Amino acid sequence: MARRPDLVGLTVLAMLSIRPGHPYELHRFIVDTHKDYVTGLPRSLYHAVDKLAGEELIVPVETSREGRRPERTVYEITDEGRHELATRLRALLETPGGERRVFTAAVSLIGVLTVPDALQSLRTRAAALEGHVTGLNGHLKALRESGLPDVLALELDYERALTETELAWIRRLIARLESGELDWSGTSNRDRLENVLDPS
Repeated sequence: MARRPDLVGLTVLAMLSIRPGHPYELHRFIVDTHKDYVTGLPRSLYHAVDKLAGEELIVPVETSREGRRPERTVYEITDEGRHELATRLRALLETPGGERRVFTAAVSLIGVLTVPDALQSLRTRAAALEGHVTGLNGHLKALRESGLPDVLALELDYERALTETELAWIRRLIARLESGELDWSGTSNRDRLENVLDPS
């Protein structure tokens, strides 16, 4: 059985790729931006930070205390962490199937990739989806030719409709990136993350 992707850890890496931060800031960003695919807060976030630090994908760089508040440790991403972030994110973008929230998470963090990397991953996913639609069409045709009533293949027809819808959306997204309509600067996730983590 394939291991479920660590969406909390992925989100932490993505946020720390923008600038160093402490877990409270990361928690605030997740809540404020409605990253609803992140569950189990705040425990899951602190667990992810500890795990990433243990794997040396992030490292503590500063510890501070304000008044009577608990100490807060600021973390930054390592070079290995940046590589791991890009690898994990591209894998989630490129591979169809699985839970919808996984692709939702990948799309919500896509702005930390370069445009060429994002385009390559989206094109890879589009090609896989095209192959899946072709396979479903062939399967449905064979079932009809065998005399099986359409009502007994509705689940395949539903799966095809969902796949075609996702494929159409990805094709539009690719076109927006290629044309420059969807700009990675000024309105990208990178800048929104920066603004949330450092509103001043």
